Amino acid sequence: MASPDLPSTNHVIKRALADSPLDRSVAKQFDAADALAEWRDRFVLRDPALIYLDGNSLGMTPVATVDAMRRVIEEQWAGDLITSWWENDWLDLPLTVGNELAPLLGAAEGTVAVHDSTTVGIFQLLNVALDLPATGAQPRPPVIAFAPNEFPTDRYAAEGVARLRNGAVRSGLADLDGVGVVIRSMVDYRSAEICDVAAETKRANDAGAITVWDLSHAVGVLDLNLPALGVDLAVGCTYKFLNGGPGAPGFTYVAPHLHDDVTQPIWGWFGQTDQFAMDNAFDPKPGIGRLLHGTPGILGLTAARCGIATTAEAGLSAIAAKAKVITQYGIAVADALSLTVASPRNAAVRGGHVAIRHPDAARIHRALETRGVIVDKRDPDILRLGMSPLTTRFVDVYDALLHLADLAGIPAESGTISS
Repeated sequence: MASPDLPSTNHVIKRALADSPLDRSVAKQFDAADALAEWRDRFVLRDPALIYLDGNSLGMTPVATVDAMRRVIEEQWAGDLITSWWENDWLDLPLTVGNELAPLLGAAEGTVAVHDSTTVGIFQLLNVALDLPATGAQPRPPVIAFAPNEFPTDRYAAEGVARLRNGAVRSGLADLDGVGVVIRSMVDYRSAEICDVAAETKRANDAGAITVWDLSHAVGVLDLNLPALGVDLAVGCTYKFLNGGPGAPGFTYVAPHLHDDVTQPIWGWFGQTDQFAMDNAFDPKPGIGRLLHGTPGILGLTAARCGIATTAEAGLSAIAAKAKVITQYGIAVADALSLTVASPRNAAVRGGHVAIRHPDAARIHRALETRGVIVDKRDPDILRLGMSPLTTRFVDVYDALLHLADLAGIPAESGTISS
């Protein structure tokens, strides 16, 4: 497992302020010291001049993924055809890939399934949670709570589940009295602020609620240990920091002590104990397998598997360490340019992107693209600079922020983009 030779987070700030954060040579020095720098060459780089800071929305393409997809299409699908379901392990692929992802969550084998979109996973786990017995074996109240600024699909799924179950939703997490289930993100998709998962899980449990955690902006960039955090149920995607490809299947995690109590709402033949006993009544698979339902998308699973393997090989502790340093460096440069930072300054509670607030964010976003700088925009006024540790260089962060400042009308008197 790689261990970055980068300076500590605090030292990045001190050095940037001492040597001037608007000196591009500082960024180049950090890149030279980065033990993860070589991993950038493991990704497809069609335009080396492109500054891509949107890996928190869609990660770049691993070279290994291109090769793997070609093998599955040309050799397995085209060559082995239907026999691939058993000859090439297609039948078990959702659980096989789940076991490969589990260590990145600090989770045990047999607790993770990779099988469908994040939204479907949220729908499943909200229903699972509502059907779990409450304190004293009483029915769990069909009330789902979420933060007012929660990611849209989480809110929408909660509202849909509540409608189907004649329940209700509560926008706000301060008062959890009478709430059955909480849905919330570990990392805020706008600001990158990390929630105190252990404390908030306990607070919900103490109030009689169970929490479904959305790890979409956390997995692949944070060093996670779900059992240590007390997480019972979690869901997330594989196409952001895990570089699984557009629309790659999401994952669901269920703590082992709940497996026998899980009743999920979508019954299908891949969740059946003997799926080829066509005349049998539905009998759910044991363990995490009971979260499966329809026929899985093998191409999407193949791409997700490559992204997961790439992250695992690079080493999650090294990735998480670089994320702290490179985002801290980005904040130092943004401060020197008098840009408004909307992300936490404490690296311990910050994910893998830095949010810059500007009232003219939409125009700047479009103009950055014409300059070959890809960032993300979130209305009304947030520009998100995703700093995926395996593909983002310090010079990318430096150059992007100088372009941004220039478009915002802020002169960088001592800064230069050219090397």
